[in-house]
Amino acid sequence: MTAQTRNERVTIDFPGQDKRAVFEPNRIVIEKVDGTLIKARDNPEKSFEGQQRETPWDDIQVAYFVGEALWTYLNTPFLYTHDGFLTEEISSIQVEGEAWRRLKATFPDNVTSHSKEQVSCFGPDGLLRRHDYTVDILAGATGLNYASHYRNVDGIIVPTKRRVYAYEGDYQLVKEPLLVGVDMGEITLL
Repeated sequence: MTAQTRNERVTIDFPGQDKRAVFEPNRIVIEKVDGTLIKARDNPEKSFEGQQRETPWDDIQVAYFVGEALWTYLNTPFLYTHDGFLTEEISSIQVEGEAWRRLKATFPDNVTSHSKEQVSCFGPDGLLRRHDYTVDILAGATGLNYASHYRNVDGIIVPTKRRVYAYEGDYQLVKEPLLVGVDMGEITLL
């Protein structure tokens, strides 16, 4: 997977399958490695209208969700410095004996992500502990996205493990089921 930092673009390679998906907010392309088009969809977010929890997703919808999610995850908190983001420190919370400072970020209209408002929680060491949001394309499904297993990659401290769970009420964790698990192996900054 390759995520750009300034442009909202993620390329997802499928090793051994001669295909890749390219996420951009207004267009998803699934193509062969040589660039031959397999399928594409403009305005992919629109395809989620009327979706129910049980409705299966097609390959383009999966690529859209993965692209918008991972672009945000991989670029947080740096993307909050981009033009148009509004940030505000809100009240801290205590989690397992640790004070977590919270930053509410309001995303500009030109950036596609789970929802317009999201909260990032930072531990006493300044590292992201959790990213809280709802998912608009999933009718406001909730997400507590825990970041851990940090690694120094060329001077940038990167979480290599993400675990996403639902929450109820005032950010009360729902431990089962695990909604999303992301484990990153080799990471290269270009």
